[in-house]
Amino acid sequence: MMKEELIRKAYDIAVERYAAVGVDVNKAMDALQKIALSLHCWQADDVAGFENPDGQLTGGIQATGNYPGKARNIDELRQDVCKAASYIPGTHRLNLHASYGDFGGKYVDRDEVEPKHFESWMQWAKEQGMKLDFNSTSFSHPKSGNLSLANPDEGIRSFWVEHTKRCRAIAEEMGKYQGDPCIMNLWVHDGSKDQTVNRLKYRALLKQSLDEIFATDYSHMKDCIESKVFGIGLESYTVGSNDFYIGYGVSRNKIVTLDTGHFHPTESVADKISSLLLYIPEIMLHVSRPVRWDSDHVTTMNDDTLELAKEIVRCDALDRVHIGLDYFDASINRIGAYVVGSRATQKCMLQALLEPIAQLRQYEANEQLFERLALLEEAKSLPWNAVWDMFCLKNNVPVGEDFIAEIEKYEAEVTSKRVSYN
Repeated sequence: MMKEELIRKAYDIAVERYAAVGVDVNKAMDALQKIALSLHCWQADDVAGFENPDGQLTGGIQATGNYPGKARNIDELRQDVCKAASYIPGTHRLNLHASYGDFGGKYVDRDEVEPKHFESWMQWAKEQGMKLDFNSTSFSHPKSGNLSLANPDEGIRSFWVEHTKRCRAIAEEMGKYQGDPCIMNLWVHDGSKDQTVNRLKYRALLKQSLDEIFATDYSHMKDCIESKVFGIGLESYTVGSNDFYIGYGVSRNKIVTLDTGHFHPTESVADKISSLLLYIPEIMLHVSRPVRWDSDHVTTMNDDTLELAKEIVRCDALDRVHIGLDYFDASINRIGAYVVGSRATQKCMLQALLEPIAQLRQYEANEQLFERLALLEEAKSLPWNAVWDMFCLKNNVPVGEDFIAEIEKYEAEVTSKRVSYN
């Protein structure tokens, strides 16, 4: 029997099995089709950007590994993103950092970036049928130091305020061009390696900076603010903590970004969804996999990601939660990392969409707690994988592990031939 025939047969059985517990598989697949992941451009080049490809990564973050074949310029990065997207079912977005502008071989300082430096990205994305999201870039710059928007030095602080203002203006132009709001994420690494005795001062400065940055209202972009537990070399104190940004987001009606690597290992990021949705308009997710610390490993279909997906669906919040990826693994094939992490996230979303939520809610309302637990457990072994295979088939992307050989071929023919500039 041909593989496609097997897939269709297994899918038909899955449809019947899910129907028995009150789940409409076609409805779930339609919902998954509409979920656009925001793919992170920095996985293709280890967060180097195009201001100075030979520059060092500084400012509280780090990419580990030296697997050969990373993208060295805009053309190679775009080629790699397209190749990765060809193995990910659905239509997705691309998330850019400000340091990835098309600067034409000239050095453009961060406080001088303009929409014109991203016009080619807008045109390219339109040709690819993708939408763009955006980020300000506070790291890997001579003025990064330990403090940017929270810096007591007025000159340095003003520099980063101006940079971030310009990034919002760029995001606004992106949103206009693509006819869909560009989500602009703000994360700064500001903190201290050792004990800090002036915590309030730096947080007051960050609050002041943010108020200056957000003074202009835009209608074609959305602002996100992202917290962190610590940055590399800044382990003892982070100015923009989770508490700080939740307070700011609620008071200023801003989207809060939850990065799954930016919390303590025992915290449940999924549990934060329902609380935040009561107080802020939307949530942005940066999905990665922390291993002991915020090490930005490739997302896998683990319990944390699965619970995150289930909570989004259980809160009926598909239209209020945006899903982006944020890992940078330089120790393995970078295109493969894109594909594995993206497909793992989609698999978690599919399982969440296939959960027999109506029956589970009825059990809970009736205080039938044994029945609720039993169905939650039984649902784990329902044939969601047969639905996933059909989803891939309908989207004309490789089913199962077939993409492995295709990525190996691309490595042999393309990325392995790239010679590092260093």
